[in-house]
Amino acid sequence: MKKSKLMKKIAAPVLGLSLLAAPTASFAAEQPTAVTPASDLRSTLDQLLSEHFVLAVDAMVKDYNDAPDEKQAMKALDDNAKDMTPAIESIYGEEGAKEFERIFRGHNAYSEDFVKAAQSGDEDARMAAEKEVDEFVEEFSTFLSTATEDNLPKDAAAEVLKAHEEDVLNAFDAYVEEDYKGYFSSFREGYDRMFDISKALSTAIVTQMPDKFEGSKADSAAADLRSTLNNLAAEHFALATMGMQKGVDGAADYDFANWAEDEHTKDFKAAIASIYGDEGAAQFEKIWTGEHINAQSDLVAAVLADDKEKEEAARESLSMFSEDFGNFLGTATEGNLPAEDAIAAVKGHEEQVLKAFDDYLAEDYDASTADFREGYAYMFGVGKALGDAIVKQNPDMFAGSDMPSAMPNTGMGGAAQDSNAPIMAWTAGITALLAAGVFLIRKKVSNQQ
Repeated sequence: MKKSKLMKKIAAPVLGLSLLAAPTASFAAEQPTAVTPASDLRSTLDQLLSEHFVLAVDAMVKDYNDAPDEKQAMKALDDNAKDMTPAIESIYGEEGAKEFERIFRGHNAYSEDFVKAAQSGDEDARMAAEKEVDEFVEEFSTFLSTATEDNLPKDAAAEVLKAHEEDVLNAFDAYVEEDYKGYFSSFREGYDRMFDISKALSTAIVTQMPDKFEGSKADSAAADLRSTLNNLAAEHFALATMGMQKGVDGAADYDFANWAEDEHTKDFKAAIASIYGDEGAAQFEKIWTGEHINAQSDLVAAVLADDKEKEEAARESLSMFSEDFGNFLGTATEGNLPAEDAIAAVKGHEEQVLKAFDDYLAEDYDASTADFREGYAYMFGVGKALGDAIVKQNPDMFAGSDMPSAMPNTGMGGAAQDSNAPIMAWTAGITALLAAGVFLIRKKVSNQQ
């Protein structure tokens, strides 16, 4: 069910956003870059589709718990769907946009049906909701296939939509069963799948309308790097913000939210090690964990204990993180992402996390929900800024259509010399991403929409 929403968004926005950009230059013959019409389209789909998944799962959990911000959570899910309509209209016209909205927004109502069935234990209601999802998959896969002129075949669209719906329900069902580790594992897996979907859909659209994208590709090595950075940066923001809310609420799954963040940190560290070696990874982990992840947990504990002194210390640690991590990124990218820009970007990210947290504490749920959406979108400037910095740092790695086979030594402890170079490239961007792209995110999102 959630998956359908996401897929709807995916197809519509993608098409609209990509076609909205007027041709400017031929990217095929230029030096490699992470900023092309096709990569922009894919990044827009990354944002809309992954946000749909995050909001869908979060809204269902809050609705199930009768959380004080359940209405705002459901509204955010619907707003995410409405954001797709203008893009669809720009490509398929008013009639196509109306059909998209009818299918996509109408499907959001199924979320509440599943929640009510879980609260009441009504198996018949659950089966009825599942039937609605099956009908949605059939209808929306037909829409996507027709819209892309079968560049995204109906069977393939139906398969991915079904998988997405299962991801949403697997996460929700695990939560209801109080299997919180299973909940966060399913959440992370389903979240990650959305980026596979955006790649498939954007590639289909670019293939359908190559002239609209000036010869650029949605599945190039540089586009892959940018999307990977999008993935890691946005997931960090989502886990951090949601986890801090769970902490002050005394939620039963708070410890597992911290576990999920630790697992995410491992992904970062592994990526860093694959590019900059163990020394670089150790530097990353020390800064990332000590001044960032732990500081967020310390802030939650201080608020619960009403300890103003410890709260101030936690906030100061987060401020120090902006400086230290920004400098780390500047060094790692050999100045292709200037340290001062990285520092400003990381600081902007921290301010957004804290604003969402403070508004939640103040019980201003309209503001905290809006803060979440703004901060989430902000992270996609990361892939754009950091990804492009890495591509410029290592142009030979991204000159062809295939992923590079090796990373150069950048003075951060030595590059790994193994066959996992593609992951290495993505990894480097992952970390810098969070800082580098932040300051460009709003501009990027606004340009795409």
